[in-house]
Amino acid sequence: MAVWETIAGWMWYSAIFILSAVLILFACYCLYIKYVHQKYDHIPGPPRESFLLGHGPIFVEQTKKNTVLHEKLLEWTEKYGPVYRLNFLHYVTVMTVDPEATKEILMSPKYPKDPTVYKRLFNLFGQRFLGNGLVTVADHDLWYKQRRIMDPAFSSSYLRGLMGIFNEKAERLMVKLAEMADKQTPAHMHGLVNCVTLDVITKAAFGVDLDMVKNNNLPFPNAIELCLKGMVYYLRDPVYEFLPWNRKVVQDIKEAAQLLRRTGRAWINERKKAMENGEDVPKDILTQILKSAEETKFDDDSQELMLDNFVTFFIAGQETTANQLSFAIMELGKHPEIMKRLKAEVDEVLGKRQEILYEDLGKLTYLSQVLKETLRLYPTAPATSRWVADDMVIDGIKIPGGFVIIFDTYVTGRMDRFFKDPLTFDPKRFDLNAPKPYFCYFPFALGPRSCLGQAFSQMEAKVVMAKLLQRFDYSLVPGQPLDIEDIGTLRPRGGVICRMKQCD
Repeated sequence: MAVWETIAGWMWYSAIFILSAVLILFACYCLYIKYVHQKYDHIPGPPRESFLLGHGPIFVEQTKKNTVLHEKLLEWTEKYGPVYRLNFLHYVTVMTVDPEATKEILMSPKYPKDPTVYKRLFNLFGQRFLGNGLVTVADHDLWYKQRRIMDPAFSSSYLRGLMGIFNEKAERLMVKLAEMADKQTPAHMHGLVNCVTLDVITKAAFGVDLDMVKNNNLPFPNAIELCLKGMVYYLRDPVYEFLPWNRKVVQDIKEAAQLLRRTGRAWINERKKAMENGEDVPKDILTQILKSAEETKFDDDSQELMLDNFVTFFIAGQETTANQLSFAIMELGKHPEIMKRLKAEVDEVLGKRQEILYEDLGKLTYLSQVLKETLRLYPTAPATSRWVADDMVIDGIKIPGGFVIIFDTYVTGRMDRFFKDPLTFDPKRFDLNAPKPYFCYFPFALGPRSCLGQAFSQMEAKVVMAKLLQRFDYSLVPGQPLDIEDIGTLRPRGGVICRMKQCD
């Protein structure tokens, strides 16, 4: 009996000791948060929702309401100025629209990507996701090594050779739309262009012909959407995965990420076998991914890195272009006068010829303006962030080093300060003789970490839009929502439903 009393006593004292230690540590952490607040509170910013969580609950609330987070950032920018502060726990984030700061930081390799966010995307709810791929890797040397290896797959000479694929995949969509026009079936354009861009990236980058326009029951579009939504939940709501009612969604997201990596492993092994057998293989992204792994002699880490880049290009190579095309189709449907002028340019450049040549793309100047204006209002990848280790002065405010800084092209694109009547869709803003936006327009980011696939994406978008406008008149089905859905990338919420009519 005495032994049990002794043990119970020790357990009681141990519990008291542990609880006291936890409380002391928590108190110390709270003091550290207070110190951080005092260090940065001279910077303007919205009031914190809580001492501990800072502005985090606002982001969670915005996510739950399924609203566009960047609208909240725009509201704060208009209220608090070109530089303001956000807090979460002991982390400090600075949001700025100052062009000089944008230029200095984004154009320099000195400022790495934000390690907090991009390292978090290494996994998705415990399932490896983007890992150390080209978009998420924060280490400059590792990024530079990967970028150098990938560059040949995006050279102008290689991209010129992809015109056949762009034409072929876009033509499949035209055939589908002609059938729908004949049957007077409304076309859900976002879903259809998603199929086209997925067809293009899988063929051009990985040598696989999915024919999604015809086989639209394949699981890839749903898997990509689940992963993108998972990124939003994972980044903006730290407790999302621990809530019992979210378990099914979290499991679906993890299985979607596993599907993409499993698909990548199969396609990579097939290409590797072809290379080992001495077969001719294209110098596409998949070949370059294999070359990057070859430099590390195909160890376990390099195998995972190959899959990181596969998933990166699989998602980024189709989602952003599909969203841009959808928004462009939507805005042209809202502005028939712009569509009329654009159709006239397409007819002048192409006539009745259906095969679009590389040389035609440079002549479609008004189409370029329309696509750029689309990305001003609807940047599909709206923001990027960097880590600033040293003290910095932005717009006259001295900011102590050790903070994350966010640049949001959605915000700058909708400000009167940078664009007159910013909510008006006006392609003339990007006329060759118009003043160039000064570090306030960066839908593909800027500097050394800008999007590698920018030229690929815009070539593809031009081919699809030119064929569509050459062959069809269309109108938006009344009553559908024409607002934005924020799933990390921005896409049209209503799917852009159109009634198609073949041109005479």
